[in-house]
Amino acid sequence: MLALFISSFVTLFVVLDPPGCVPIFSSLTNGASVAHRRVMALRSVVIASIVLVLFALFGEPFLRALGISLAAFKIAGGLMVFLIAIDMVFEKRTERRENRAESVKSAAAAAAKPIEEEDISVFPMAIPMLAGPGAIAAIMLLTARTNGIAETATVLGALGAVMLLTLVSLLAAGPLMKLMGAKFEGALTRLLGVILAALAAQFVVDGIKESFKLA
Repeated sequence: MLALFISSFVTLFVVLDPPGCVPIFSSLTNGASVAHRRVMALRSVVIASIVLVLFALFGEPFLRALGISLAAFKIAGGLMVFLIAIDMVFEKRTERRENRAESVKSAAAAAAKPIEEEDISVFPMAIPMLAGPGAIAAIMLLTARTNGIAETATVLGALGAVMLLTLVSLLAAGPLMKLMGAKFEGALTRLLGVILAALAAQFVVDGIKESFKLA
């Protein structure tokens, strides 16, 4: 169980990337009061957690209803997660997130609304920055590999731990931005990207084995 928890925790931590969400959240909530930032951080994490838990518990029956095998989803999901890893290694993911944050701020400015009045907890923080396609694919892949309630609970426990760390990161966005610095954040993102690429490759290998009934 410990190995499953660690594997699930690492996978979800890398995909959700709590450190990478810190500068984006800080940028999106620039000008908001401390109390409003806390509310948006909590709401973002809660909504993203609900979405991911729903896909973890009911994603497999949903796939069966569409006639999609778990093996096919593992391969497709592994490839999707691998693309995220490539983006992380070359820092394209952070760049896209920053561009998305700027577009939200620009839209608010064009509407002549103060930034502090904007609630970014649902979009874009909860969806798609936290509970995006990569995170949904990862949690479904992890639960698809479990056997029994105990293992499923272990994966959900790992998800809870990652979401708790994400909440702490968002609440401490201001101090963390000063502490981390751009260079450290870039190095950490690249390292996590390499780890995620290896995990994504394992997902694809598992899917191919199941598809061709390899031992």
